[in-house]
Amino acid sequence: MKVVNLKQALLQAWKERWSDYQWAVNMKRFFPKGATWDILNLAEALLEQAMIGPSPNPLILSYLKYAISSQMVSYSSVLTAISKFDDFSRDLCVQALLDIMDMFCDRLSCHGKAEECIGLCRALLSALHWLLRCTAASAERLQEGLEAGTLAAGEKQLAMCLQRLEKTLSSTKNRALLHIAKLEEASSWTAIEHSLLKLGEILANLSNPQLRSQAEQCGTLIRSIPTMLSVHSEQPNKTGFPTVHALVLLEGTMNLTGETQPLVEQLMMVKRMQHIPTPLFVLEIWKACLVGLIESPEGTEELKWTAFTFLKIPQVLVKLKKYSHGDRDFTEDVNCAFEFLLKLTPLLDKADQRCNCDFTDFLLQECRKQGLLSEASVNNLMAKRAADREHAPQQKSGENANIQPNPGLILRAEPTVTNILKTMDADHSKSPEGLLGVLGHMLSGKSLDLLLAAAAATGKLKSFARKFINLNEFTTHGSEESTKPASVRALLFDISFLMLCHVAQTYGSEVILSESSAGAEVPFFETWIQTCMPEEGKILNPDHPCFWPDSTKVESLVALLNNSSEMKLVQMNWHEACLSISAAILEILNAWENGVLAFESIQKITDNIKGKVCSLAVCAVAWLVAHVRMLGLDEREKSLQMIRQLAGPLYSENTLQFYNERVVIMSSILEHMCADVLQQTATQIKFPSTGMDTMPYWNLLPPKRPIKEVLTDIFAKVLEKGWVDSRSIHIFDTLLHMGGVYWFCNNLIKELLKETRKEHTLRAVELLYSIFSLDMQQVALVLLGHILPGLLTDSSKWHSLMDPPGTALAKLAVWCALSSYSSHKGQASSRQKKRHREDIEDYISLFPLDDMQPSKLMRLLSSNEEDATILSSPTDRSMSSSLSASQLHTVNMRDPLNRVLANLFLLISSILGSRTAGPHTQFVQWFMEECVDCLEQGSRGSILQFMPFTTVSELVKVSAMSSPKVVLAITDLSLPLGRQVAAKAIAAL
Repeated sequence: MKVVNLKQALLQAWKERWSDYQWAVNMKRFFPKGATWDILNLAEALLEQAMIGPSPNPLILSYLKYAISSQMVSYSSVLTAISKFDDFSRDLCVQALLDIMDMFCDRLSCHGKAEECIGLCRALLSALHWLLRCTAASAERLQEGLEAGTLAAGEKQLAMCLQRLEKTLSSTKNRALLHIAKLEEASSWTAIEHSLLKLGEILANLSNPQLRSQAEQCGTLIRSIPTMLSVHSEQPNKTGFPTVHALVLLEGTMNLTGETQPLVEQLMMVKRMQHIPTPLFVLEIWKACLVGLIESPEGTEELKWTAFTFLKIPQVLVKLKKYSHGDRDFTEDVNCAFEFLLKLTPLLDKADQRCNCDFTDFLLQECRKQGLLSEASVNNLMAKRAADREHAPQQKSGENANIQPNPGLILRAEPTVTNILKTMDADHSKSPEGLLGVLGHMLSGKSLDLLLAAAAATGKLKSFARKFINLNEFTTHGSEESTKPASVRALLFDISFLMLCHVAQTYGSEVILSESSAGAEVPFFETWIQTCMPEEGKILNPDHPCFWPDSTKVESLVALLNNSSEMKLVQMNWHEACLSISAAILEILNAWENGVLAFESIQKITDNIKGKVCSLAVCAVAWLVAHVRMLGLDEREKSLQMIRQLAGPLYSENTLQFYNERVVIMSSILEHMCADVLQQTATQIKFPSTGMDTMPYWNLLPPKRPIKEVLTDIFAKVLEKGWVDSRSIHIFDTLLHMGGVYWFCNNLIKELLKETRKEHTLRAVELLYSIFSLDMQQVALVLLGHILPGLLTDSSKWHSLMDPPGTALAKLAVWCALSSYSSHKGQASSRQKKRHREDIEDYISLFPLDDMQPSKLMRLLSSNEEDATILSSPTDRSMSSSLSASQLHTVNMRDPLNRVLANLFLLISSILGSRTAGPHTQFVQWFMEECVDCLEQGSRGSILQFMPFTTVSELVKVSAMSSPKVVLAITDLSLPLGRQVAAKAIAAL
């Protein structure tokens, strides 16, 4: 029916002075067809009629109030109608409108379709704009200093406007609706910001302090709307953060060569998830470095930790500085962290003792160089520590007074690395002797380990290794040459070969291997290390073709080893000798076993092998190790005896330069290579000792004990202590290798679920998260894809999900999901690449998701019946009801983690929609609460994008989750559909 008729009906009601009840009855009689009053614009028509004169018509206003109270008209239509009135000079009309707003502005709701709820958001935004304009107009009139008699009236109207503003904005629900409206209509929000600025200027001169502070409060509330989700409280009552501690220890112990960026991102993720204040966060990083350094075994490990602490961590802090937003300057936070650190006097004294120097002094100087501390702060902190050190136990005893402290050596080694890299860039053929001098100097004492640690900590190790591979490749062939150049070439080949083997064993062979480009020739050393070098977890086949080169070369090598008094050097192709030595050794072994050769001949041959170039001995032992594995118990003796012969140094005058230095490196390489075989065959070989443990973290598991017992024991010890140490990290890593990811994760989760004390469960979560960081990608897939669904779908296990272990597991699951999701786009770290990767196809068959065709998706979205399909009840498990933001963002569902997350959220959705409640329902609530607590709100790529839209309406039925902020946090507001779902859920609260 036309609006004219609506007007006629209103005029008739006014003429005949109908009561509000009578008017409503007659209106329903006049308009029986199912058209809603909003479509007929009833609210607007009533207001238009009521506001015709200088003062409002009380009778027609009573009709409007009745229509609002009886819900004939929606709140959004009334708000829209009010916001169209702009004659602010008519005081009585404005006051009447403010009174109408007062009826409902703090209890808005809408139970209609999603579009109607979005309509309410927009109407509220218009009403807010109208209120601001109205307030500004009242303030202007008051300011114009009208006759003294109207001053009180002007203040009264301004107070009324501010009161409605405050009442509207103090409701979190209204602010949430405005947050959605702002994203829907950015231009309208800009207009609101302009009005707010204008109002601020007008009110600045207001004499009434009460009204001014009320206006400022309203302004603050409006400005908080866009950021209403990013407010987090930091943990004020905790001082220790085991997760940060363990992550730093893990990185320092196992991943010195890793890039700094992934570590920075992981640390920032933990800082956000656990709401750690920056000073305590930085303090925890330094504490972990100190502990790692103090407990590190002497030798290479100690140098690695020194490089990590003094070279890598300052770089990490420089990157963390870029992430720091807030009122405080990052340097203030670092200074504050050092103030706390200085109170840990026993720890610093122990570090001073271990490093044989003033540890804090070196650290502060390095932080100053990186711009992390001001000069004044450094001087102040150094003065405080100097005063403390006077009371410290006596630092220097006579014997170590002359030992140079490692921090100083490492800091000096760093520029040396750069110089060596430059030297290595020069043409090798021009001055091989000069280059040999540089390399010889690198071999002396602990220089090599110092330089490698400095290169590893500063990200230069890969380029360092590349240069040595090029040098090694250059020295493989000999042209026409005399004895002197031939021995220099042999030495350059040998030293580069030994250094590269040492790097591969200390830092992992990934550092050596280049990204293979199609058609490019692979250097000899890369080929050798991939196919011939024994490593942990790598089983070699002694009959592999790589060990069987051209037979004529093998024969000539056997003849050379057997007949000559010493190895020839001139025109020797060293790479061919290294590849032929395995077949030559087999010939010699066979001859020995068949009595053709006597033990004296074998000694002469082994002396020849190791007499000039140690790399031949390394290649020979590499094959022997693979060969021994294949032999029966009674067949091994001669092979092991040959390894023993090759391992000892040659005591002869006629060796090449730097022989002793090369033998030290060779012994360390052979010891690493033989460790597994010697353990399996219960054989002992005495390697020339360098005076320190070259394999500190090898063979840590107690013999003859089931690994499950070892796992539960070590976890119990770690939990009791409250932090993870380097040795435990290595034991966990070994157990993860041996038992596999599912066994490892499942057993540790069982341990967590046994805990019954709240503080223990929280500590267990913090420690487990850091232990799982050994291979977070795989652990997350197992935990979210197998273990959690198993617990949630089996009613006999629901009791184990009670509080506190259930809350703790929910927290751990969310932390693992977030970390894994945020980092899985990046590369796996070198320590994770060694493990077997799950096949993607396994996850596709385990978690079948009908890949939705875009055409079907578009039909769904363009359908007018959107509420009936997309917002239907979650018990209908059709594809439409499982539609989530990730599908609209076209996330790759062939990725295993995406599949696992999508399925987990489908399971959560069905649990919330099912009719049985229990501990599993409570668990889902904790899981979602933790998601909300940890997320960077508003970020498009969060794990909550995998949650079906239907879950939102189910979640708000859970009392703890029925808050507007929660709804905003769990929906993807960057999507129109996400905003509709959020508006529908919030408007119904």
